[in-house]
Amino acid sequence: MASSSSSVIKDAKVLMVGAGGIGCELLKTLALSGFADIHIIDMDTIEVSNLNRQFLFRQSHVGQSKAKVARDAVLKFRPKINITSYHANVKDPDFNVDFFKQFNVVLNGLDNLDARRHVNRLCLAADVPLVESGTTGFLGQVTVHVKGRTECYECHPKPAPKTYPVCTITSTPSKFVHCIVWAKDLLFTKLFGDKNQDNDLNVRSSDAASSSKNVDDIFEHSKDEDIAQYGKKIFDHVFGYNIELALSNEETWKNRNRPKPIYSKDVLSDELSKQNGNLDNDNACGDGLSVSAMSSLGMKNPQDVWSLRENSRILLEALRLFFTKREKEIGNLCFDKDDQLAVEFVTAAANIRAASFGIPLHSLFEAKGIAGNIVHAVATTNAVIAGLIVIEAIKVLKNDIKSYRMTYCLEHPSRNLLLMPVEPFEPNKSCYVCSESPVLLEINTNHSKLKDVVEKIIKAKLGMSLPLVMNASNLLYEAGDIEEDMVAIYNANLEKVLAELPSPVTNGTMLTVEDFQQELKCNINIKHREEFDEEKEPDGMVLSGWTQPVSAEDNNEESVSNGANTSDAPATAVESENDDDIGIVSPVKKRKLPDDSENSNTADDARHHKQLQVIDDEDDLVMLDGNLDGFKKRRVS
Repeated sequence: MASSSSSVIKDAKVLMVGAGGIGCELLKTLALSGFADIHIIDMDTIEVSNLNRQFLFRQSHVGQSKAKVARDAVLKFRPKINITSYHANVKDPDFNVDFFKQFNVVLNGLDNLDARRHVNRLCLAADVPLVESGTTGFLGQVTVHVKGRTECYECHPKPAPKTYPVCTITSTPSKFVHCIVWAKDLLFTKLFGDKNQDNDLNVRSSDAASSSKNVDDIFEHSKDEDIAQYGKKIFDHVFGYNIELALSNEETWKNRNRPKPIYSKDVLSDELSKQNGNLDNDNACGDGLSVSAMSSLGMKNPQDVWSLRENSRILLEALRLFFTKREKEIGNLCFDKDDQLAVEFVTAAANIRAASFGIPLHSLFEAKGIAGNIVHAVATTNAVIAGLIVIEAIKVLKNDIKSYRMTYCLEHPSRNLLLMPVEPFEPNKSCYVCSESPVLLEINTNHSKLKDVVEKIIKAKLGMSLPLVMNASNLLYEAGDIEEDMVAIYNANLEKVLAELPSPVTNGTMLTVEDFQQELKCNINIKHREEFDEEKEPDGMVLSGWTQPVSAEDNNEESVSNGANTSDAPATAVESENDDDIGIVSPVKKRKLPDDSENSNTADDARHHKQLQVIDDEDDLVMLDGNLDGFKKRRVS
């Protein structure tokens, strides 16, 4: 390594955010490359499922802080360097702009969009370069973000989380993922989660018996009620009665395949029904996450596709085990992909519903991947991406702007390349984050409340954590550590209609929104609009001028299929929930960075892209495998 590189490496102070799949590889590579002052932030603890690829961790570390264990592991072979670990959320107030200013470069290995946006804004405010990264299976990417020189992380759209209409989930599922969403977010939550959550499993009809009150009575389990009978009652209601009720609406099924009601007596014999849930099997015994309906019934292979009868037995046994082995947790449970019994219940319920609607059944292994948003990680990809992060970090430290590259790791060679380097994009002049362009909000100011704007727009879409909202010089709302008397005033304002606020918000009003933690300021122009399409605009408001997520439908993508991509949209990444895994979109169209050189070459467009969309219930993981045709590098001053 050149002496100039050695010098900047040795003197650099680096912040790593994330100590998971990429983070473990990155920390090791930084240490072996000569970096001597490294800080790590990660709020997660080590899980068993991490051990196959996060090599700094061992079985004995399960339950401990990722950041701390990673630090201790690396110090064993590089004892003379300084590594500081923080078992904390990067969004905590301690990690403010002043904290970020002490570093020469920030390296991201995060697993969610919200945290990535937050770090991007702090890096912009602190004027510290950011190197972003992500992997999904064999695909990976590394991007460089330098204030004023390249685009920021939020300059361009990220694929939007996949959502499905409620009517599709509750009434007309056509894909297995619809059944998974129904089983996980409706049935599981109804039985084992928050009882106060608005959740009506019953298909709506004019029949008075379908009221929410009667449905709640059916799902209520009394202490003296036999658990086997309770399980059959639930089974018959959701898979039998509800389906029959749906079939009564003839209009719905004119152009659709009619579902088949399924009752427990039709699937399980009386003898088998009585035996189910009463097996004397020690394998079912255990505590918490170790309890298993499969073990109780002597079923071992998670890759087997169960028959309708087997799914029915698993469902009833899982329900019995929840009420007998984990009764104290009922009412507070949320689905967890690492909870074996929860995965078994959701798989069985989804398969029974799929059978009713003529949808192919899936194995527990497949169902877990869909329900838990799992894209299986490849350790080698993480290692390659970690190496590329370090290479870009060294360029940043040397201020070698001409050499900055966004690099995409491909699954299959493209013109003999597995690593495709592309020069960074220029800043987007309409980006409300790094270019401070105003946004437009169309809203009915006579009906919508300030709370709607704060929750659905300012926090959810603009990504602010602790916002302050002003109309001219009048403060309407402020989040964070404020005096109690002001809290009451702001809370009262939240419940007021916009036009009735102390400083009315009407057509033509410009709201100023700030987040002091992120040091981000944004102006929102208000345009009054009377009506909205309930299906296309369910929030009752439309935000324009921001980097709106790209939905699968907007890209004309087909579910779990390949398709040609003709979009001119720039490269984007979308996070998944399982680790550091993100979807990769290979670059489509290059824009030239500010360049004073008269002899600069331009990069040819990357063409002939193939799309693979991995569908799940919360995130669209969009992976584009591109062939590079005639790629050329060019100099950037």
